[in-house]
Amino acid sequence: MKKLVLILGVALSVLACNKTETSSKDFKTAYIDTAELIEKYEKFKDEDDKFKVKSEELGRPLEAKVRAFQADAQSFQQNAQAKGPQWAQQMGASLQQREQQLGMEQNALIQQLQQEGAVLKDTLISEVKKFIKDYGKKKGYDYIYGTGDAATVLYAKDNYDITKEVLKELNDTYKATKKDDKVATKEEEKK
Repeated sequence: MKKLVLILGVALSVLACNKTETSSKDFKTAYIDTAELIEKYEKFKDEDDKFKVKSEELGRPLEAKVRAFQADAQSFQQNAQAKGPQWAQQMGASLQQREQQLGMEQNALIQQLQQEGAVLKDTLISEVKKFIKDYGKKKGYDYIYGTGDAATVLYAKDNYDITKEVLKELNDTYKATKKDDKVATKEEEKK
C-alpha cells in the first residue's frame, strides 16, 4: 500500500513537472530597451523642452534680482572707504541680508522645479507603462521585460526586442494626439 502511494506521488510529480514545462514553452515574451524608449519617445522630448522653457521663465525674476544684488555689492565695495565705516557696516549688513534672501529664493525655486520635474517624469512613465501593458495584452505577450538603465534582463536574444515597434506606436499615438490638440486650438481661436 505504501509503495502504491509512493509510486502514485512520484507519477503525479512527474506529470506536474511535465505540464509546467509544456506551458512555459507556450509563453510569449519580449523586452524593451527602456533607455532607448525614453531617449527617442517624442513626447518625452517635447515635455522636456517645455519644462526647460518654464524653468528659464521662472528663473528670470531671480536672475534679475541677483544681477541687481551684484551691482549693489560692487557699488558698496567702491563706496565703502569714501562713505565711512558706519555706512559700510550698515550697508554690509543689508547686503548680507539680501544675499541670504536670494539664497532662500533660489533654493525654493530649485525645490519647486525638482518637484514639478518629478511629477512630470512620473506621469510620463505611468503613461508609457500603461501603453506597454495594453500593447502586451493586444499582441498576446505573457511577459515584457525592461532593459537599459534599470536593467531587469541580463540577457535576451535580439529577436525578442520589441523596442522599435513599441516606440513607433507610442510616437504615432502621440503625434495623433498632438494633431488633435492643434486642431482643437485652431477651432477655439476662430471662435
